[in-house]
Amino acid sequence: MKNIYVHLFDRLKEKKPIVMATIVETKGSTPQVCGASALFSSEGLIEGTLGGGLLEANAQNKALQALEEKTSLLSEFNLKADISLEEGAICGGEVKILIDSCPEEHKKTFHNLSQSLIKRQSGVLATFINELSKNRTSIVRYWIKKNRKLVSNQEKHLFLFQEEIKTVLSKGSARLLKIKENILPEKTKDNFLFLEPIYPLPQLVIAGAGHIGQAVAHLGSLLNFEVTVIDDRDEFANKERLPDADLIIVNNFDKALKDFPVSPDTYMVIVTRGHHHDATVLRQCLTSKAAYIGMIGSSRKIELIRKKFLEEGWATSQQFGRVYAPIGIDINSKTVQEIAVSIAAQLVNVRSQIQNDKRT
Repeated sequence: MKNIYVHLFDRLKEKKPIVMATIVETKGSTPQVCGASALFSSEGLIEGTLGGGLLEANAQNKALQALEEKTSLLSEFNLKADISLEEGAICGGEVKILIDSCPEEHKKTFHNLSQSLIKRQSGVLATFINELSKNRTSIVRYWIKKNRKLVSNQEKHLFLFQEEIKTVLSKGSARLLKIKENILPEKTKDNFLFLEPIYPLPQLVIAGAGHIGQAVAHLGSLLNFEVTVIDDRDEFANKERLPDADLIIVNNFDKALKDFPVSPDTYMVIVTRGHHHDATVLRQCLTSKAAYIGMIGSSRKIELIRKKFLEEGWATSQQFGRVYAPIGIDINSKTVQEIAVSIAAQLVNVRSQIQNDKRT
């Protein structure tokens, strides 16, 4: 699944009017987190989500009005309706949503952002929000790649907030700053800087395009992984069977994995059609920096493979201990779909643990 900003840039290339709405601040309980975005056209929602329900419906109304009037705004939504009312959001929180009616004005910024994600580079999208009036807001955006040095005389507006930019990127959470700095000549009501850290999606590499691989690819896409499927059978590894895969590699497993750049942001799922292929893939993975390695199989099969690897010197006991095998969380799964759900749940759990460790 693509990042919302890659979707946005693709849409901008079509040169059709579009509005982007982004949650820039939350207080209390809300249906989505700060940084959640959605794209709207004259036909309604086309990508992303602000949490659904009444909040998204109200935001869509504002977005369609902004699209018609070509006027951006910063809008506040109260989610404290009484539970006795038939309509109204009762989450209990408050949300600020930036509605950008002219994202095409920052097409170059979104192009640079998209190119960074393609190269698997992270960074911060810095958005200056200048409220000119209650219903009129000016927006200026910058894309700052990780480790890029800001130049004080050329980028003075950003240079003033370089420490906040570093903090946001390291902690992985978006932040809205109320600032005195106004980068427009016009008089403003309020000025804000929204800092949003953006990272490439974690890579999910599925070795095996059979029924389980197909189901895991679908769930992985829904769960915000960049999905790659590898198989040596083109009748299985094709776009018709794997519409959710971002990349499909038709090659023998050994060759395909030798050429694939496995990083600490790679999650390997081994679900080939037999233990021989499973072992081939596992040998490639064990010495890699992959964040996760999971292999399908019964407890007996796993133990036999483990014994073989240790006897042949292909892995140490510690290296083999990295492997989640049998793969997946134990939910007493029986069907292909249930097995895929158990694998997906384990992927989410490991990913969350890794993200939490990075933030502490």
